[in-house]
Amino acid sequence: MYEQLKLDNQLCFRLYTASRLITQAYHPMLDPLGLTYSQYLVMMVLWENDNLTVNEIGRRLKLDSNTLTPLLQRMERAGFLVRTHGIGDKRQTVVSLTQTGRRLEKKAKDVPACMVKCWEGAPIAKEDFIKLIASLDTIINTLYQQ
Repeated sequence: MYEQLKLDNQLCFRLYTASRLITQAYHPMLDPLGLTYSQYLVMMVLWENDNLTVNEIGRRLKLDSNTLTPLLQRMERAGFLVRTHGIGDKRQTVVSLTQTGRRLEKKAKDVPACMVKCWEGAPIAKEDFIKLIASLDTIINTLYQQ
């Protein structure tokens, strides 16, 4: 067998598995809010800066509009946001939080702290997490530009 084809030698497998398990860990906190993890990411972007175009949200989340549009449609049906045509450019779609979406921010404020508790048993120093974030950002930015 080729060494490079062994599962244990794959960075991508570790990233995939960590991502899947972290996303699963969010479920108990996000289900009561009526959000999936992907929807939670959209909400965080909008809580930070409301009234963004679909393209701006896509850039922040590194998602194509083909992936983002169905997600936004479901969120609009759930009453979290509204989509309108841009004032200056009718081709652009502007996404804005509804009152329900704004109120959800207060309900979600403890989600990050709850996720930190998931790591408490891990023998990893906070500095190592900070380095990991920087390394992952480098990987993401390198691959996203290709």
